[in-house]
Amino acid sequence: MKVIVVEGISDKLRIAPLIAEPVTILCTNGTVSATKLEELLLPYEGQDIIILVDADSSGEKLRKLVKREFPEASHFYIDRCYKEVATTPLRILKDVLITANIQVKTLLIEG
Repeated sequence: MKVIVVEGISDKLRIAPLIAEPVTILCTNGTVSATKLEELLLPYEGQDIIILVDADSSGEKLRKLVKREFPEASHFYIDRCYKEVATTPLRILKDVLITANIQVKTLLIEG
Protein backbone atom coordinates (compact mmCIF):
# COMPACT_ATOMS: atom_id res chain seq x y z
CA MET A 1 0.00 0.00 0.00
CA LYS A 2 1.18 3.50 -0.81
CA VAL A 3 0.67 6.52 1.41
CA ILE A 4 0.68 10.05 0.02
CA VAL A 5 1.23 12.91 2.46
CA VAL A 6 -0.21 16.29 1.49
CA GLU A 7 -0.70 19.46 3.50
CA GLY A 8 -4.41 20.14 3.30
CA ILE A 9 -7.79 18.75 2.37
CA SER A 10 -7.84 20.83 -0.85
CA ASP A 11 -4.64 19.03 -1.93
CA LYS A 12 -6.20 15.67 -1.13
CA LEU A 13 -9.37 16.52 -3.06
CA ARG A 14 -7.26 17.66 -6.03
CA ILE A 15 -5.20 14.46 -6.39
CA ALA A 16 -7.63 11.76 -5.19
CA PRO A 17 -9.75 11.67 -8.40
CA LEU A 18 -6.60 11.15 -10.50
CA ILE A 19 -5.47 7.98 -8.72
CA ALA A 20 -6.41 4.55 -10.10
CA GLU A 21 -5.09 2.32 -7.30
CA PRO A 22 -5.80 2.01 -3.59
CA VAL A 23 -3.71 4.58 -1.73
CA THR A 24 -4.05 6.33 1.59
CA ILE A 25 -3.88 10.13 1.40
CA LEU A 26 -2.94 11.79 4.68
CA CYS A 27 -3.30 15.51 5.41
CA THR A 28 -0.94 17.21 7.84
CA ASN A 29 -3.32 20.18 8.12
CA GLY A 30 -0.70 22.85 8.45
CA THR A 31 2.35 23.02 10.65
CA VAL A 32 3.35 19.71 12.16
CA SER A 33 5.72 18.87 15.02
CA ALA A 34 8.00 15.83 14.97
CA THR A 35 5.63 14.16 17.46
CA LYS A 36 2.53 14.82 15.34
CA LEU A 37 4.31 13.61 12.21
CA GLU A 38 5.35 10.43 13.97
CA GLU A 39 1.76 9.83 15.18
CA LEU A 40 0.51 10.37 11.62
CA LEU A 41 3.05 8.18 9.81
CA LEU A 42 4.05 5.47 12.31
CA PRO A 43 1.05 3.25 11.45
CA TYR A 44 2.31 3.24 7.84
CA GLU A 45 5.95 2.42 8.55
CA GLY A 46 7.29 -0.05 6.01
CA GLN A 47 4.89 1.13 3.32
CA ASP A 48 5.74 3.44 0.42
CA ILE A 49 5.46 6.94 1.88
CA ILE A 50 5.24 9.65 -0.77
CA ILE A 51 5.53 13.32 0.13
CA LEU A 52 3.75 15.80 -2.14
CA VAL A 53 3.54 19.23 -0.54
CA ASP A 54 3.34 22.85 -1.67
CA ALA A 55 6.36 24.62 -3.15
CA ASP A 56 6.49 27.23 -0.38
CA SER A 57 8.18 27.76 2.98
CA SER A 58 5.71 25.65 4.98
CA GLY A 59 6.04 22.83 2.44
CA GLU A 60 9.83 22.99 2.66
CA LYS A 61 9.68 22.97 6.46
CA LEU A 62 7.52 19.85 6.37
CA ARG A 63 9.89 18.18 3.90
CA LYS A 64 12.89 18.82 6.17
CA LEU A 65 11.02 17.33 9.12
CA VAL A 66 9.99 14.25 7.12
CA LYS A 67 13.55 13.77 5.82
CA ARG A 68 14.79 13.80 9.41
CA GLU A 69 12.09 11.60 10.96
CA PHE A 70 11.26 9.30 8.01
CA PRO A 71 14.33 9.27 5.72
CA GLU A 72 12.90 6.36 3.72
CA ALA A 73 10.01 8.54 2.43
CA SER A 74 10.08 9.54 -1.25
CA HIS A 75 9.73 13.23 -2.10
CA PHE A 76 8.01 14.48 -5.23
CA TYR A 77 7.81 18.11 -6.22
CA ILE A 78 5.51 20.45 -8.06
CA ASP A 79 7.07 23.34 -9.95
CA ARG A 80 7.48 26.51 -7.87
CA CYS A 81 5.50 28.45 -10.48
CA TYR A 82 2.33 26.63 -9.33
CA LYS A 83 3.08 27.21 -5.62
CA GLU A 84 0.38 24.85 -4.28
CA VAL A 85 -0.66 21.28 -5.01
CA ALA A 86 -4.29 22.47 -5.01
CA THR A 87 -3.66 24.97 -7.83
CA THR A 88 -1.35 22.85 -9.98
CA PRO A 89 -2.90 21.87 -13.34
CA LEU A 90 -4.28 18.33 -13.29
CA ARG A 91 -2.10 17.18 -16.19
CA ILE A 92 1.01 18.26 -14.26
CA LEU A 93 -0.18 16.49 -11.09
CA LYS A 94 -0.87 13.40 -13.16
CA ASP A 95 2.74 13.44 -14.44
CA VAL A 96 4.07 13.85 -10.88
CA LEU A 97 1.95 10.91 -9.70
CA ILE A 98 3.18 8.74 -12.58
CA THR A 99 6.76 9.65 -11.68
CA ALA A 100 5.95 8.56 -8.11
CA ASN A 101 4.93 5.16 -9.55
CA ILE A 102 1.25 5.69 -8.78
CA GLN A 103 -1.30 4.40 -11.25
CA VAL A 104 -3.45 7.22 -12.59
CA LYS A 105 -6.75 7.14 -14.40
CA THR A 106 -6.34 7.16 -18.15
CA LEU A 107 -9.18 9.58 -18.85
CA LEU A 108 -8.13 12.66 -20.73
CA ILE A 109 -7.80 15.35 -18.13
CA GLU A 110 -7.95 19.00 -18.96
CA GLY A 111 -6.43 21.75 -16.84
